[in-house]
Amino acid sequence: MDFRTTIKTRASREPLQHSHKLMLLGSCFSDNIGAKLRTAMVDAMVNPMGTLYNPMSIATAIHRIIDCEPVAGIDLFEHGGVWNSFAFHSRFSMKSKQATLEKMNAQISAAHNHLRQCRALIITLGTAVVYRLKTTGEVVANCHKLPGQEFTREPAGTAEIERALAPALARLWEFNPQLRVIFTISPIRHIADGLELNSLSKATLRVAVANLTAADRDKRLSYFPAYEILIDDLRDYRFYAADMVHPSDVAIEYTWQTFQATYYDDRATQAIARCERVAKRLQHRPMSNNRDIVDRFNADTDAVLRNLVAEYPYLADRIASMEDGRWKM
Repeated sequence: MDFRTTIKTRASREPLQHSHKLMLLGSCFSDNIGAKLRTAMVDAMVNPMGTLYNPMSIATAIHRIIDCEPVAGIDLFEHGGVWNSFAFHSRFSMKSKQATLEKMNAQISAAHNHLRQCRALIITLGTAVVYRLKTTGEVVANCHKLPGQEFTREPAGTAEIERALAPALARLWEFNPQLRVIFTISPIRHIADGLELNSLSKATLRVAVANLTAADRDKRLSYFPAYEILIDDLRDYRFYAADMVHPSDVAIEYTWQTFQATYYDDRATQAIARCERVAKRLQHRPMSNNRDIVDRFNADTDAVLRNLVAEYPYLADRIASMEDGRWKM
């Protein structure tokens, strides 16, 4: 007798390789899976403009990255003692206007170059609810804690979402013909909007993605059921973090294992497992003041890295860029 409904995904017809470059855009669930990919030493760029929640802001980010469109000084506004952009997450906001511009534009340039070489783009849609700035009508990616009366809040419909994403997808394939796009719906619940609106929002996103996927005759789009894994497969509050909103570490690991089984073949998953073990070692520091013990550990680590690069030469540049011997997650 079965006591749960297990999500069974089909293995991709064109599996990704461990050496392939990836990009992730969207909800903070992108950050969760992106962190797993980076721990596995996959060359993945994660949310270069910060966490994005709604489809319109994600589409705008795609256009900006493809065009390598810089942020201008007029695009920034000062609030809370820092300079902000409605197109970027607050982690890019700084006290200096010039430093903020330089940081944001460096990200756009890096994302443009990375996306051109990517084999897959993973887009995680978080909510269909959009916030529009009253003065301009623009959909903002982040409100930066401005007073709520400066925005209107409304749920977007499936047609509106498709009208935003379809041209962005067309431009992606023109920009990078080898690119595959993997859509996911974030399992993170937006309870601040109320559970009823959250349910409507997730359903709207799912229908929009289904319509876009059905219209893709070249089969360059796919859907990964991250939302269904947490809501229907795991289906228990023990798989949520203490806030009862975000997935727990166990749920993220389960989803990550399912993602591997879906999009990576056996050879790639073996490389991932090997790199995860090495990355764990690189995060470790010997708890000893004995110089001989520390030197021996460092020498062994160097040998491990040399052996890893010998087996996977494409990792050489990434390992060479490590700071203070630490793997950058």
